[in-house]
Amino acid sequence: MKHNFGAGPGILPQEVLKQSAAAVLDFNGTGLSILEISHRSPEFEAVMDEAVSLVKELLAVPDGYSVVFLQGGASLQFAMVPYNLLPQNKTAAYLETGVWANKAIKEAKIFGTPVVVATDKEENYIKIPKNYEVPEDASYLHITSNNTIYGTQLHSFPKTTAPLVCDMSSDIFSRTINVADFGLIYAGAQKNMGPAGATLVIVKNDLLGKAERPIPSMLNYQMHIDNGSMYNTPPVFAIYVSMLTLRWIKAKGGVAMIEKENEAKAKAIYAEIDRNPLFKGVCAEEDRSVMNVCFVMEKPELEKPFLKLAEERNLVGIKGHRSAGGFRASIYNALPIESIRALVEVMQEFAEKNK
Repeated sequence: MKHNFGAGPGILPQEVLKQSAAAVLDFNGTGLSILEISHRSPEFEAVMDEAVSLVKELLAVPDGYSVVFLQGGASLQFAMVPYNLLPQNKTAAYLETGVWANKAIKEAKIFGTPVVVATDKEENYIKIPKNYEVPEDASYLHITSNNTIYGTQLHSFPKTTAPLVCDMSSDIFSRTINVADFGLIYAGAQKNMGPAGATLVIVKNDLLGKAERPIPSMLNYQMHIDNGSMYNTPPVFAIYVSMLTLRWIKAKGGVAMIEKENEAKAKAIYAEIDRNPLFKGVCAEEDRSVMNVCFVMEKPELEKPFLKLAEERNLVGIKGHRSAGGFRASIYNALPIESIRALVEVMQEFAEKNK
């Protein structure tokens, strides 16, 4: 058994993989592959309807919000958000907590004036900035809920009069949230929701139509809403697998139950990091991510031997991001507790061999 701690594309539930593999050969008895079925067919329209319905149900999306599936990943959303929500000659506030937030700020500069209200860049993003002020005239405040590279996470969300825009690519559906606290949520599917290729956007309808600029159709949220996520050919397979994954989350008891499992997994790994004399965490304890556990060796020369042992024990994907180094165990929804135990056992075995 492989224990997949990869940061993304991340692990998917085994039953979802089996169902989607079968659909590649024959989708729902149609005699056609899910890869070749028309996105305008009743069969796929039912998939899209169910995917949207499950998002609304699992996150308790209130009235007045639209749910759409797009393409381009979170990276395209870095531009779509200011294109649609930031009027010319206006400001938007950004909390800089890592590489992806930084990229979002860079894109916003094309459309208006982003104001960085706080940053932890000088300390290499090891904690979440706090006690900052948001300009009263900000069109929105943009935050990144979880930082995959550095292993930090917002455990509570800022209260502000400006609409809250959140990149939830790496922790959506991993914990309960109050959608009504946000103006717009976006997330690439490839961590907790499905495979790469689909992007989820949840947007409060009354935020749209105020940008005071022409917006190309493909970059216009309203166009995608009006066309039910089918303005152009959607990423059919990615949406289908996302639908299956959302079904899986619902069957497990919903997001609240998933959240409890994720907290237990994270607690077990962090406990070993803090106990084991060979390892240490890199982030402020109060800001540690429940999705991406980042840690280093007390003796850097032992990193390669530890990685070698991990590979021998079928632990894959634990090498840290190239810009951060060390190790990163991504523990997304579909990672079973058995994989957590396997990692802890390898850490203990390695410490025993290197006393």
